Amino acid sequence: MISKLTVARAKTDEAPIIANLMQFYLHDFSAFWFDRAVEGELGADGRFSDYPGLETYWTDPTREPWLFRIGDRPVGFALVNDIAHSRTPVDRAVAEFFVARKHRRRGVGLAAAHALFGSAWGVWEAAVVRRNTAALAFWRAAAASYPGVRDIVETDHADALWDGPVLTFRLG
Repeated sequence: MISKLTVARAKTDEAPIIANLMQFYLHDFSAFWFDRAVEGELGADGRFSDYPGLETYWTDPTREPWLFRIGDRPVGFALVNDIAHSRTPVDRAVAEFFVARKHRRRGVGLAAAHALFGSAWGVWEAAVVRRNTAALAFWRAAAASYPGVRDIVETDHADALWDGPVLTFRLG
């Protein structure tokens, strides 16, 4: 199945696909927001709020929307930008990363992450929400297993900018 995986920059006409997948992503994330009054709640229309600034991923050259497909079916996405949570300059930061549940723990996420890493050299960052321990294990493994990754640093942040671990690493 992984042999049929494609990871490609999302075109403008694919923006609605990522917006739809974002509903599943936000649903998954709502489990980490159990103690928050507003975040993770459904609106009166039965949908989660739209992801703020999603449209900028098709207009801002520092932002990249990526779509993962197996065959012709979408199975996930990534939003990549250059906004660092680590307080050190980065070339690429994984802002959001999602793989549909059916395709998790089958190597799809790892293959997609590695495809992203192969898209650009430089310093990468993956910031992980503190409660998302599975994501932390995933990003540790993804960085450590990609050929040519060096200078992996994991820091912990608990302030207004970020609450959780941040991995930075260099490619190239």
